[in-house]
Amino acid sequence: MTKVWFIAAAAVCLLLSMQRVAEGSVHEYNNVGLAQKGNAYMLYGGSEGLYATSANAQGSGVANGKSYIRFDNSLTFRRTPESVLSFSPKDENTGLVEAIIFEVADMDKIGGRVHDQRAFCCSKDLSKEIGCPENEVIKRASAEDPNWPLAIRVYFQGTELEAKFFFTDVNITKTGMYTLYFITCDDRLSGLVVSGKTMWKNPYGYLPGRMAPLMTFYGFLSLCYLVLGLFWFMQYLRFWKDILQLQNCITVVIALGMVEMAMWYFEYVNFNTTGLRPMGITIWAVTLGAVKKTVSRLLILVVSMGYGVVRPTLGGLTSKVLLLGGTYFLASESLDVVENVGTINDLSGKARLFLVLPVAILDAFFILWIFTSLSKTLEKLQARKQVAKLDLYRKFTNSLAVGVVVAVLWIGYELYFKATDSYSEGWQNAWIISAFWSILTFLLLCVVCALWAPSQNSTRYAYSEDVGEDFDDESAVALTAPNGVGKTVAVDAEKAASKERKPVNTDVFSLDDDVEEDKRE
Repeated sequence: MTKVWFIAAAAVCLLLSMQRVAEGSVHEYNNVGLAQKGNAYMLYGGSEGLYATSANAQGSGVANGKSYIRFDNSLTFRRTPESVLSFSPKDENTGLVEAIIFEVADMDKIGGRVHDQRAFCCSKDLSKEIGCPENEVIKRASAEDPNWPLAIRVYFQGTELEAKFFFTDVNITKTGMYTLYFITCDDRLSGLVVSGKTMWKNPYGYLPGRMAPLMTFYGFLSLCYLVLGLFWFMQYLRFWKDILQLQNCITVVIALGMVEMAMWYFEYVNFNTTGLRPMGITIWAVTLGAVKKTVSRLLILVVSMGYGVVRPTLGGLTSKVLLLGGTYFLASESLDVVENVGTINDLSGKARLFLVLPVAILDAFFILWIFTSLSKTLEKLQARKQVAKLDLYRKFTNSLAVGVVVAVLWIGYELYFKATDSYSEGWQNAWIISAFWSILTFLLLCVVCALWAPSQNSTRYAYSEDVGEDFDDESAVALTAPNGVGKTVAVDAEKAASKERKPVNTDVFSLDDDVEEDKRE
């Protein structure tokens, strides 16, 4: 298993080394070329949800109520020397580049159709047909604001190879999802590259609109974990002599959750203040999250197997559990690193699907193994008539079943939300999608804490060599009956124990865990 964890750690380090400095609302373009689409050359400059500038916006701080898209004076367009030769030396303006900004509701105002094909630039035929300026981007005024969509023009002068943007702020007066494209309609400017940056700011800071509620959410959830941790720690100190190994594992999960939520909160605070995502704190938050998700799933799995309740150890199952845990950590860490560390605009749907599928498959395997183990554990407890433990596990099973049903329903809603929101028009509610899973995880953890809270009766649920430790009153009377009856009970107990013993299963991928405890009972 050491090899598994070493491979997982090495792969994660490789992923991290491939990431460049993470950018957020500061969008950087490092000599990126414009690609031909239809009759235009264009580059996607970014897309974010922006709230309108507040009515009483003032001051120079980050949270000053102003909302804008800022074109930094470092933003530069560079053409090839060959393209200069295609212009007349007498021309003053030798090449036009346009920065097009539009709100998603106005996306149909950009471009037109020629012979049933999408065209972004105005050709000679379209110029005669609809009266648009030739060799410029086709745009029609919005019904709400005639100045939008917005086009900012930059011209090359004479034989110069570079054209610079002057420092420009585009004030946002309407809340919406805004998109930026750099477009040129001049074929002679093929090979054009862009370098520099744009800055997108909301009234409260640099956090994109879809992420802003998560900062408050993570702060609130950090406090919830703190309250849960304080309650658990007080009970832990009060009954420290009766603590079970399982309760130590729960303590670790609570601590990981508390630190993870705090890390995400401070990462978002820094992001909101600077517009940049600090790679260090983001990697720590992502890694802690992957560790917590892995440990949480393993905790529920070993509880379902009856660890510390119907079996003292996992025996030969330990290697299987650790193998599954190590694989899940690697898959989860890979997905979270790609989604959170660095710019994710270039991550295609296929690339994300490639990383999401392994996590989804492993989660399904966890659920299958958990409920298979729970079924067997309940059967054992019922056969042994361990009433207190049986009641505890029934409550645990019901809670998990409700959690799985809710999760499946939410997955259906999430698929519907994404399928009907192709252009991110529901960005103001998108944060709920990711927040739900954090809430569900926390609620399940609260259930586990409530069921296995440290108390003076904690050892009542611990594993014991005495098969009849929790017999009900009728069984207790039977055990104290005359010798003949007592022998009958002893024989019945021996038969029940012998029925549970099965041949050893050597299949590493089998979910059958009954055989592993025969060595212990």
